[in-house]
Amino acid sequence: MSSKLPPFRPLALLHVLLLLSPPTPTSQLGPAAALGVWINGASPSTSSYSSVKSQGVGVGGGGQEYAALQALKAAVVEDPRGALASWQGPNVCAYKGVYCSAPPDDAAAEGVTAVVAGIDLNHANLKGTLPAAVSLLAHLTFLHLNSNRLSGAVPDSLRDLQYLTELDLSNNLFSGSFPEATLLIPSLVYLDLRFNGFSGQLPAEAFAKNLDALFLNNNQFEGQIPETLWSSPATVITLANNGLTGPVPTAYGYGTGGRVREVLFLNNKLTGCVPEALGFLPSIEVLDLSYNSLSGHLPNTLSCLNGIEVLNIAHNQFTGELPDLVCDLKRITNLSVSFNFFSGISQHCDRLAGRSVFDFVGNCIPGRGLQRPQPECDGAPGDAGLSCLRIPGTRPVACGDAAVSVGFGVGVTVGGGLPFGAGGVVTVTVP
Repeated sequence: MSSKLPPFRPLALLHVLLLLSPPTPTSQLGPAAALGVWINGASPSTSSYSSVKSQGVGVGGGGQEYAALQALKAAVVEDPRGALASWQGPNVCAYKGVYCSAPPDDAAAEGVTAVVAGIDLNHANLKGTLPAAVSLLAHLTFLHLNSNRLSGAVPDSLRDLQYLTELDLSNNLFSGSFPEATLLIPSLVYLDLRFNGFSGQLPAEAFAKNLDALFLNNNQFEGQIPETLWSSPATVITLANNGLTGPVPTAYGYGTGGRVREVLFLNNKLTGCVPEALGFLPSIEVLDLSYNSLSGHLPNTLSCLNGIEVLNIAHNQFTGELPDLVCDLKRITNLSVSFNFFSGISQHCDRLAGRSVFDFVGNCIPGRGLQRPQPECDGAPGDAGLSCLRIPGTRPVACGDAAVSVGFGVGVTVGGGLPFGAGGVVTVTVP
């Protein structure tokens, strides 16, 4: 028997599909509004592996991998599609969903002809738990278990999987606090925990891990987002549809942020202002801050987001006139500012008003259709008490080589480039 996994799809081709629908209490959607993220419609894999059909002790490192897979099978109490029906006998490389490869040198020296390199049981609708014995699969490089009904805690023993690069536990019923053992897996680059019931605060270490993608949306996480968010090397970070509170991290003093391309904050309980620093994320393409309680004015530094394609700040409490700089972003294809309290749109924004890329309904713009009733506009939230940094004047200049002065009574200058790899000459003054 021989089969191959789909080849790796680069994260550079990631497409985000947002489906704001009513909560559905199933493992397929999770406890909040639905959000789906696909990478070319498939889960990633590090490379192609062949299932090696062989007999005897040379397969799977002897009986250890057999014992691990039988423990996983025993932890499943319902298998309605018969996904594990073939999991019988010592030839583990013949098991459906199990992928083997040639062993590393140390295992080959012991006479092992093949090792279990991956498990793919996506969409099997398995009900059960994830046993600690899975860590006996010492050469596992990917573990794909999405869209099942696995529950309970994620075992701490996963930290022992030194070769594991991809862990996909999404769309299940796992619960408990953030599984910090996953952050101790040395080779992990892809972590997908979305659509589960994880709760509690996000550990700062989650953004220090050397990941390419971090999917945490549609759980029950709460508390403030760690300030280390922008130190993450991930290209995609999804925090949507949780219960996160407090401000959007400012990014000053943390990491490089030079790789992040897509960040989803939507449908949390975030408050405060859009920080100036967000304007200096050099690679950002998708930024979704919608369905929060953010307020104040938009910072002029957003004009530095030359590569942004999707900017969604809908359903917040922003006020004032929507500035030219937002509507003049060169690559913007989808701009939504709907259901805020903007009182006007500038000339550049007015040119977008008839296009599908620009949604400004539900604001307080005189003479425009589909705006808020006047009593709602009269009661619009003010800026009192906010400490929003706002650059006076028009567009910041020389966004490519920034020197940022940030002060709260005392000026602090960050020269030679922002911590997240931006440049530009921008001065931010806060009395």
